[in-house]
Order: sequence, then C-alpha cells, then structure tokens
Amino acid sequence: MGVVSTVSHRSADNLLSMPEKQFQVKFYAKAGRGDAYQRTKLAIDNREEGRREVGMENPLKYFAELRDPRIEKNRDHLLEEILLIAIAAVLSGAESWNDMAAYGQDKVEWLKTFLTLPSGIPSHDTFNRVFQALDPEEMENGFVAWVSSIAKLTAGEVVAIDGKSLCGTRQTGKKKLVHMVSAWAEGNGLVLGQRKVDEKSNEITAIPKLLNALELAGTVVTIDAMGCQRKVAKRIVEKKADYVLAVKDNQGLLAEQVRDSFLLLESDAVAEEIDCGHGRVEQRRCSVIADLSLVEKSAQWASLQGLVRIESERYHKVTGKIEREIRFYITSLPPDAARLNSVIRQHWGIENKLHWVLDVGFSEDLDRKRAGHAAQNFSVLNRIALNLLRQDKSSKRGIKGKRLKAAWNHPYLLSLLGI
Repeated sequence: MGVVSTVSHRSADNLLSMPEKQFQVKFYAKAGRGDAYQRTKLAIDNREEGRREVGMENPLKYFAELRDPRIEKNRDHLLEEILLIAIAAVLSGAESWNDMAAYGQDKVEWLKTFLTLPSGIPSHDTFNRVFQALDPEEMENGFVAWVSSIAKLTAGEVVAIDGKSLCGTRQTGKKKLVHMVSAWAEGNGLVLGQRKVDEKSNEITAIPKLLNALELAGTVVTIDAMGCQRKVAKRIVEKKADYVLAVKDNQGLLAEQVRDSFLLLESDAVAEEIDCGHGRVEQRRCSVIADLSLVEKSAQWASLQGLVRIESERYHKVTGKIEREIRFYITSLPPDAARLNSVIRQHWGIENKLHWVLDVGFSEDLDRKRAGHAAQNFSVLNRIALNLLRQDKSSKRGIKGKRLKAAWNHPYLLSLLGI
C-alpha cells in the first residue's frame, strides 16, 4: 500500500520568494519473494497556478528501477532521496562524498520542505557506500532513458563517440585507469550515454554496447580510429544512422589503400574552410573519393560510399608557427565535401564541450574515487548535472557560474531539476 505525504510551504526564507508551490511526495512499497522488502520511488509533483515552464524533466523517475544494494535493516535513508541530494549537490559544485554530506547539512531545513529525511542527512560514508554498490549498468540505463526523453535529435545531427580516462582512479600497483566511452550530441549539447571499458578490454568492446543503448536514427555517428571496425559500421547502419570513421595505422591495410586512392584517383568533390579564432588561422581542405576500387573487400563495410581526406594547416599568430596535418576517414555519406568537412569538424565538440568541461568545470581528472563502482557512478552524476546545466537557457553564465547560482539560488536549482 502506498503512503502519500503532502507538504505545502510558503516561507520566503526557505524558498527565496518562490510562488506558492505544493510538493507531493509519494512513496511506494514493494514486496519481494515473500520477504518484507522495502523499495521506495520518489515522484515530486510540482503543482502551481501559472506554473512556469522548465527546460528539463526531473531525471529521478528514470532511476526508479534501481535496485537498492543495502540490506533492509540498514536502509536508514531513502535511496531516491540520496540520489536527489547527490544530484543537487553536484549541480551546486560538490565534487566528493564529503561535499555532498556538507551540502545536505547546510541545506537541511530547505530540503525538509519537500523531502522526508527519516534519518536526517546521509553521512559521507553513506553516500560513498551506496554509490560504490549501485549497479553501474542500471545507473547508465536510467541515464540513457532520461536523456532519450529530452533529446530531440534532428536529421543529420552529429553524434560523436570518444573515450576518456579518469586519471585519478589508478590504484597503487595497477596500471589500469577507469576509462569511459561517451556519446555526445553536438546539436543538442547533450551527453547521450556512456559505457565503461572493461579492465581487460578496450574501446572496441565498449563502443558496440554504447551504440546498442542509443536511439540514433537519422544521425551521423563519428568515431576516432579505435572505432573503425566492420562490426561497428554495421551496427551504426542497423541503427538507421550514417557514419564517419577515422582511419589510422591500427587499420594497416585499409589505411594504406585509402592513402593510395588519393594518390592514384581523382577526387569527386573538394571543399575548403578557413577559420580565424583563438589566435590562429586554420585552413581545412576536404577531398572525397567515391571510387572504392582500390579498397579490398570494400563491400564488407556496411553502406560504405566514400573515402575522405582532411588536409589542415594552422598558423599561430603569436609564434608564427605553422602546423600541418593530414587525416583520413571512411563514410557511409554521399560524396558531399562541404558537409563532410563540417561533420568532421563537429566531432571535436566532444573534446571541447564535454571532456574539457568535465576536467576543468567538474575536476573529473582529479577524481580519486577507486572503490567499487564509485568512479563510474559519480561520472553519471557529473553528466546528469552537465546536461541539466547545458540545457538551461535562463542564464547566460558559463558552467561554473551556473553551478554557483544553483548553490545559492533555490528557485534556480529547482528549475534545473524540473521540480
């Protein structure tokens, strides 16, 4: 039987002059196989007259199927409330379990206006133990489901897939770091999903798992050389998407045949771009060949239509230094050089707008969480927060500025959470 608790609050001190709201908090209990097994699901129903429009949907309901890893007698805190406090804390600048606990203690009176907090604020050890033990695959599935509900992928949108190591996660005596593969929707400015690379494997095994979890119809998937695999190309096409895959020496024979094609065959299309900014001038020349006659077993690459060469030259105004680079790709797109030049350039958004922001804005590279699934699950929290902040259009501040605003402005934080 469900128990419904309704709290109505009007305090200007607690809600910073918010319009009158009523939060309805519902807790549902489930029974296990004959044993008294309690699970709770938090649903916050925001009902206000003249309700303002919010940009994002509350992500919590998409984690309702998370299995609570704690034994029943140790469940002093509701799992959903732990999750909500954790997400709110990360939005407000928290980077550790201690930060989360301190945030909760400082905000306890405000949190009580819409949470039950039956045993008060969880300690930093509780946050640590819970996120160490939560099933990371369930966390990531919940994240993907939430993003799928809010992302509006348009035809031709670039979805870049790339890996990132969490440098602080190396354990004493071990060489391996936690390595995550993420998908970034350039047009939406959203992280679509992520998967951890298994310790005894590499990105080649993680990329298909990530592709399987995503809705990609109509998009263009770009991947660095590690993803230049026949099975990856096939899976992308099966998802009704196109691909642009980088070709490097890890695909020895293919790389040689693509280079030979540009030496011996005439290009079907050529386009140039010049970009001035950040103290440099960059010229990119894109050439495309539709003739695949020099590529052995080209039919084994699903829907392969062309070979691409990018010749780039960067002139640094301050030093006068000139850098030149040539990169090669294969693609399922038709030989439109201008479009391919743009698609390949957009791939780097995952480095500049995701990986760099996570390292600088969220200090992810300094993260030293190592036990259990802590690092992987905390990375999900960071990406939830980044998506919420990226989608907010009410403030023109950067990610750091928005996190500061969320820390001291309760209505703003609630709007980010969709509450």
